[in-house]
Amino acid sequence: MKKKSWLLFAYVTMITWGVWGAFTNLPTEYGFPETMIYVVWALTMIIPAIIVLKMNNWKLEVDKKAILYGSLIGLLGAGGQMILFHAVKVGPPYLIFPIISLSPIITIGLSFLLLKERTGWIGTAGIVLALIALPMFELSGDFSFSNPFSSWFFLAVLVLMAWGLQAFFMKKANEIMQAESIFFYMMIWGILLIPFALYMTDFDTAIFSTKGISLAAGIQVLNAIGALFLVYAFRYGKAIVVSPLTNAGAPLITAIISLIVLSVVPSATKIIGIVLAVLAALLISLQPEEKKEE
Repeated sequence: MKKKSWLLFAYVTMITWGVWGAFTNLPTEYGFPETMIYVVWALTMIIPAIIVLKMNNWKLEVDKKAILYGSLIGLLGAGGQMILFHAVKVGPPYLIFPIISLSPIITIGLSFLLLKERTGWIGTAGIVLALIALPMFELSGDFSFSNPFSSWFFLAVLVLMAWGLQAFFMKKANEIMQAESIFFYMMIWGILLIPFALYMTDFDTAIFSTKGISLAAGIQVLNAIGALFLVYAFRYGKAIVVSPLTNAGAPLITAIISLIVLSVVPSATKIIGIVLAVLAALLISLQPEEKKEE
């Protein structure tokens, strides 16, 4: 694997995740439940995890700290995926994914409070734009305190929080363990949560058609491929390029494809929200290396 290929890896992640985001809810239109889509996603993670572990000569860190960090990262990632699959069933991907792209604000906030790290004006501007953008997505009044999980906006914010926490712990984990081990634990926890997905599945109404299953498998493979290439994009490449491509580029592709496929035009407020969210993710990702407070 050549180091000069890092930009190609980053582009592959951006494209695969962008397309995956746009079509991830398509199998539900054929009666295939979102809980089973999660199961398919978890299974597609197995092959990439084995590939990266093999490329690392089967070296897997199994000390207490590695297991703890790997489990936290895997649980937050898999839990976020489970929530996401329900979110895109009840809400539009072209709005959900730009919201999720703002997850770095959680990572930066925790780094500020717990690691005493500070960001420059670029990162600060991104955070301000993110805080302005979020309320613009939810002006439809579908949120209910009696049943918050019926609101796609609430679910999207939960995923944002889960993946923001995941990135924080991944940042800490990189100080003590290799990317291949992190990815392997992500796969393990994806598999471990399968029983919960099966428990939540209504098998009386679920339709296990060949069309639904094949669509779910094909679409979720894109997710797994993107994750695999992201590992190597960060290993060989510059975070200042890799991060913007994934945090801002992929959601933008998702939004564009979804709008074209759905042939809908969102309200002006939501369009502004999409633009601000993508711009915020870009600014946050482009921030200079953070410095710890003395």
